[in-house]
Amino acid sequence: MRKIGIVFGQEDTFQWALIDRINGMQRPGITAEAVKIGGVVQGRPAGYAAILDRIGHDVPFYRTWLKQEVLLGTQVINDPFWGLADDKFFNNALALKLGVAVPRTVLLPHKDHPPRTNERSMRNLTYPLPWDEIFSYVGFPAWLKQYYGGGWANVYQVHNPQHLFETYDKTGDQLMMLQEHVEFSAYYRCYCVGREHVRIMPYEPRNEFLQRYQANHPPLTPALEERIRRDTVALCRGLGYDLNTLEFAIRDGVPIAIDFMNPVPDCERRWVGEENFEWILDRMAELLVSRAENPPPRGSFRTWEALLTGGRPL
Repeated sequence: MRKIGIVFGQEDTFQWALIDRINGMQRPGITAEAVKIGGVVQGRPAGYAAILDRIGHDVPFYRTWLKQEVLLGTQVINDPFWGLADDKFFNNALALKLGVAVPRTVLLPHKDHPPRTNERSMRNLTYPLPWDEIFSYVGFPAWLKQYYGGGWANVYQVHNPQHLFETYDKTGDQLMMLQEHVEFSAYYRCYCVGREHVRIMPYEPRNEFLQRYQANHPPLTPALEERIRRDTVALCRGLGYDLNTLEFAIRDGVPIAIDFMNPVPDCERRWVGEENFEWILDRMAELLVSRAENPPPRGSFRTWEALLTGGRPL
């Protein structure tokens, strides 16, 4: 029997519906369940062929356990090792390398010294910062946001240099970046599963949370739809994500990738709507079953070189 495990946090519809969907497929030798894990013994697998991780980014215990599971041959979605390389600034730089349009962005030093550092730790840092050059590049209004994070935590719109300085002064030792504000004519959020299946969803980030998927945008032209699909797949393959949501703001007919570091995207039925919920259930069930039925060779482990070059397990 090959087991598929789901490890999750506070959400309370998606994981149970996914378990039921997989078990309802009645694939020989495949079963799905909620993970139960306690103290983790080194070198001892938990007995899962595949695991969907919905909480490891917030709980170091789970992520550390999942890294060992990968080492021992379990297929984990999303791969916890890729999560160690992630941040929004790096991802923007990767997008540029892949030919995906993103907002102009500048990484800023910590306003206050990080823990266990002082002014001697910052002797390589230019001071004062070249603010005029930064403002000329990014423009106003702009967004001051954490380089790593989600859920709109610690995200501030700033309207001029004085407003930026006042806001930046309050960020303490958080690492922030300043990003161009994009005026858009339409906005879309995309599910991507298995680095190939894409669902484009009209989205309005300015609506109240539960109404964000209720957006009345004009139909996409075939060319724009193809560009969004192409950029979505390119980003997920570059980032190594098997499950992700990506947001695109349309400006002058060009999709600008705004937010695409969402390896644990919203999948709650009441938030995303019934049709989107059914789509993500079907695609994730199919992906997890496929991974469980096609394990990597015994004793193999993906090195960083293999991850970065797309090579097969060594």
